[in-house]
Order: sequence, then structure tokens, then C-alpha cells
Amino acid sequence: MSLRGFLERLKTGGKLREVKKPLSPVYEVSATAGKEPTLFTNVGGSRVAMNILGSRELLAEALGVKPDNIIEFLSSHPPDGEVKRVSDSPAKEVIEKPDLTKLPILTHFEGDGAPYITAGVVVSEYEGVMNASIHRLRVIGKDRLAARLVEFRHTYNLHKKAAEMGEPLPVAIAIGIDPVTLFAVCTRVPEGKEFNYASALKGEPIELFECENGIKVPHAEIVLEGYIHPTELVDEGPFVDISGTYDLVRKQPVISLTRMMHRRDPIYHALMPGGSEHHILMGIPYEPLIFNEVRKVADVKNVTLTPGGCHYFHAAVQIRKNSDDEPKKAIEATFAAHRSLKHVIVVDEDIDIFDTNDIEFAIATRVKGDEDIYVYPNVRGSTLDPRSENGIGTKVGIDATMDLTKRWKFERAKRPEV
Repeated sequence: MSLRGFLERLKTGGKLREVKKPLSPVYEVSATAGKEPTLFTNVGGSRVAMNILGSRELLAEALGVKPDNIIEFLSSHPPDGEVKRVSDSPAKEVIEKPDLTKLPILTHFEGDGAPYITAGVVVSEYEGVMNASIHRLRVIGKDRLAARLVEFRHTYNLHKKAAEMGEPLPVAIAIGIDPVTLFAVCTRVPEGKEFNYASALKGEPIELFECENGIKVPHAEIVLEGYIHPTELVDEGPFVDISGTYDLVRKQPVISLTRMMHRRDPIYHALMPGGSEHHILMGIPYEPLIFNEVRKVADVKNVTLTPGGCHYFHAAVQIRKNSDDEPKKAIEATFAAHRSLKHVIVVDEDIDIFDTNDIEFAIATRVKGDEDIYVYPNVRGSTLDPRSENGIGTKVGIDATMDLTKRWKFERAKRPEV
């Protein structure tokens, strides 16, 4: 199902808000966005979609499962689906020289350094190795972008290899792809398997077409072709990231665009930085990784990255406890699966991990501070954590499970049936 198809489904179900008022891409769209799926029909004469995967319920609808079954569904689909090469695409309806001023690229906050493409899937390939992932892209000219490449992630590694040979890295930026493929490329799968994972989740082969520079991309509303320069660096930032706070300014590589393709009257997809859709796409892909790692050491029932932790820094792990050493093992397995995680709490299966009040109840009644809290200082975390120093910080794990030898003290009273 395409982006347009999903928007139509949301509209039919009464879940899509349409804003027809003329709005500027500078601040006005972000100020009006809210949290529900929204289609802005007149942003400088263009259409902009936001919040299409802004909740677990919307993601579940895209995947075709119930919200409570997301982790089970994701964990049961390895990245081994087939992809299909095609020669044509709706993205080729209009082919022209790149001119980013023709797109409704948003400036989201007053402190932003420039307009940013926030939902562009950057597909790159070098020496037969492919990667697809979202990168924030700062507009620095009609046909130039500054790309934030996180150190030692796949695109960074491919660019580094190409740069060491003095070669530019070919890329294509797909904006407005179908929601399942968008989610798939945000996951942590073996290198080059993002589209295979998308096919597995969709239950059918994803179609890819080849750009002039050799990069294969899925159907999209807009595709930008170009190359990442091997040596040129410019200032990138400031920019609001996952925590809702400003990330710092860094020297980052430059993408020079060579061609622009798009559908007639394309729908530009934008992520609100630090918003719910940003949280869902950046955080939930870690949940099956945590689930699969924890089940090696405990009988794990469910996992969630919590809204209060930006769906990124805090995890709640629900287990069926069989021995008192399992919670600590589960804590360490969780940190191993998601290295940017800051705090994790392990609870029993009677605790609803989607209810923050229930989690707090578990802390209040089942935690003894000097015995059940584990502190891991001076470890690698995330540079997006404002409390870290160059990504180095402290992680904390909390065992909020019942003492198996004294279950009678902790079991919750059940109301009698009348």
C-alpha cells in the first residue's frame, strides 16, 4: 500500500485531518500539526503529510495487526523477503533538474539552522553493499544538502569507504514511501536487508526501480538523486532531535543533487522533530531486538519503549520470573540490544507496561533501592542524551519484580465477583 493508499484508508476511517488553510512551510505547518494524522493541502501550493505513523495504533493499522501484537509480529518476521526489480515508477511522472525550492521543505522551530528534510530515506550503495535509512538533511542550496551521518552507522561507513578511495558515494533520497517500508528502513537489520525486511512485513515483494546513478529505490512521491562528496564538510545544525532539545552543530558531509523526480502534485512527508511519529519510527524498531535478546535469558512477555522516555531512552520489560537472577540478566540483555538506552525497568507479567501508573506502582511496592537498582557508569550511550558527554553517560537498571520467596507480600488483591 502506497503513502496515498494509506492516507485514503485513514480518511475513509475518519482518522485523517485535512487542513486546507494556506500555510507557510516556515513555522506555520509545525505550529498547526498537532498529533493526529494530517494532510495539509496548501503549503505554498503543495501538499504535506504529517503524523501518519504517530502512534502504536497507527503503526499497527499499517502492519495489519493489533497494537498489543506488534512485538510478536515484528519478532516473527526475519529480513528474508524477496524484492522485485521494475523498470518504471509513478515517481518518474515528472523528471527535472533538482530545485529544492519547489518542495515544501519545512522549517520547524525558531532555533532551527535552516529548512530540513526529515522523512527522506537515504539509499546508498558502495562496492555492492547497500543501505537504506533516514537521515536529517539540511537545505544549504537549491541542489545541495548537509547530511547528518551518525558515526559508525551504515551510511557513515559506506561514505568513509568511498572517501578513502577519493570517490563520491551515490545516493537517492526517497520521500513519501509506503508506511511499512518506511518503518522497515528505520529498523536495525543486517546490512543491506532493509528492503527484504519490508517485503517480509508486507507479505509481498517490494518493488525497486533504478536511478541514473545506479541506486535502487522503492516507489515514492519524490526521489532526489545525487552524490555525497568525499571531503567537503559544512556546518549542520542546530536541530531539534528525539528529546525535543537542540542537538549541537557539527561538520557534516555535503550531498550534491543531480536529478529530481516526483509524481504530479506530490505529497511531501515530513516528520515533526521530537514528535510522536519521530518517536515511533526511531524507538519501536528496537523493541523486537530487545525482545529477542531478553528471551535468551528470561521468559520475556513484552517490551515497550515508553513515551515519557521519548520512545528511545527508557524501556519497560515484562517477564515471567522463574528465578531471582533473571531480572538483572534481562537488564543487561536490554542494554546490549539497544546501546543508546539510558534506563530500563523489569516488571512482572501482572504489570501493564503500557500504563505508566502501573509501572510506578511496581517501583513503589517491589523495589528496594540498595538491592534492586543497578548502576553502570561511564558507558557508551547516545549523543542525543543532553546529560551525556560525547555520548558517554550512566545507565540504570531497575528490578521491579516480586521476591519469589515472598510472593504473598506483593500479589495484588483481587476484587470479589458479585
